[in-house]
Amino acid sequence: METTLPWVAIIDDEDAVRRALGRLLRSAGIAASDFACGPELFQILHDNPPYCVLLDLHMPGMRGIDVLGRLQVEVPLTSVIIMTGHHSPDEQARAMRGNPIAYLQKPINDQDLLDALAAARCAWDQA
Repeated sequence: METTLPWVAIIDDEDAVRRALGRLLRSAGIAASDFACGPELFQILHDNPPYCVLLDLHMPGMRGIDVLGRLQVEVPLTSVIIMTGHHSPDEQARAMRGNPIAYLQKPINDQDLLDALAAARCAWDQA
């Protein structure tokens, strides 16, 4: 990430989802960068951490719940918004133990996402 502006990381293994979310965020004036998996973000994380991570739970390799746990340790001020297309009450309960700022089911309502991002930005600015 080349900017020092507050930004959002999008982590999803589906390219179409990353592109759509990136377009939505850019149209709202939010700087964003996308990653196909958690390890891609961790390679650059400490240079300029995002104020929020949009995190898909179901990905091959490093699962979203594992990414969430590592984010809590490495960048505790970064908010996380969980995204899932395979909701289950057990999965939601496990994810909520990681204190995400929101848990959103796909297809994601644009306004719900933008509202959660506004809350994440407010928390970042107050930290």
